[in-house]
Amino acid sequence: MNWESVSFDWNQVRAFLATAEEGSFSGAARVLGTTQPTVGRQVSALEDSLSVTLFERSVRGLTLTAAGNDLLDHARTMGEGAMSISLVAARQSQEVTGEVTITATHLLSAAVLPTILEPLRDLAPGVRLRIICTNDLKSLIQRDADIAIRNVRPDRYELFARRVGHFRGNLYASTAYLDRVGRPRSPREVADHTFVGSPDPERLLAPLRDRGIPVRAESFVMSSDSGIVVWELVKQGYGISILPETICEPERGIEKVLPGFSALEFPIWLVTHRELQTSPRIRIVFDQLARGLRGVMASPGANSVAPKTRTT
Repeated sequence: MNWESVSFDWNQVRAFLATAEEGSFSGAARVLGTTQPTVGRQVSALEDSLSVTLFERSVRGLTLTAAGNDLLDHARTMGEGAMSISLVAARQSQEVTGEVTITATHLLSAAVLPTILEPLRDLAPGVRLRIICTNDLKSLIQRDADIAIRNVRPDRYELFARRVGHFRGNLYASTAYLDRVGRPRSPREVADHTFVGSPDPERLLAPLRDRGIPVRAESFVMSSDSGIVVWELVKQGYGISILPETICEPERGIEKVLPGFSALEFPIWLVTHRELQTSPRIRIVFDQLARGLRGVMASPGANSVAPKTRTT
């Protein structure tokens, strides 16, 4: 369907967007400050006006249809546009200033955030950013940070989460390492190599074994809780690791270990406290992070399908 040719009722689109992000009519109603029947009617009215089904209803809840997925990105763009209008108005009445704290993994903080946050210097020059590099799931409930980038959706009502896409992870090693020990020709041969990674390799063993790589915990000969350190260990030729394709593909001297190996998917969620959603400085940073991360993940080698694995 050509969505651009359809005349939208913004309230219906807003109800659809909130339902898609919250996963239920009741969750959307809490976010929008209305009632569950109202949200349900607005979504049904949007479906009628488009002559499509956006959600499959079942006893297990709501599931986005293919048409719903097609509309979702457009709805998010409209939502960000509406927020931009309100932020412009806010900047005209009062300067958007203050500190915003973001928490993300070491590798994401170093390799991705500096690029995608650059537009904020023009959008909101009065906003100061503080980045907390950690692999821990920092608690937004205790206000340890204003915005968190995570690989899992939080289950606390006090938190608002938006899935912005996913990174692909794959098996990478340095060319020097593969020249020295040989290039594996099959998943089974990969298990005979040495690995570097996090101090808790157990969470990666099952996904690898599911893909025919019977790797053991003992195969991880070096580890660190810092993604930057793991990245440097790989570049120095200590072994194989699972790393984001979007970071590894452009790097000279780094190779995908098995070119045909199916990637592991790491969903990316932006999370903030519900009470902070109305803060102009929080929303302008939140929306820029969403735009920037989607842009990075839309680049070549940034998307695929696989099990959800916690890294953030």
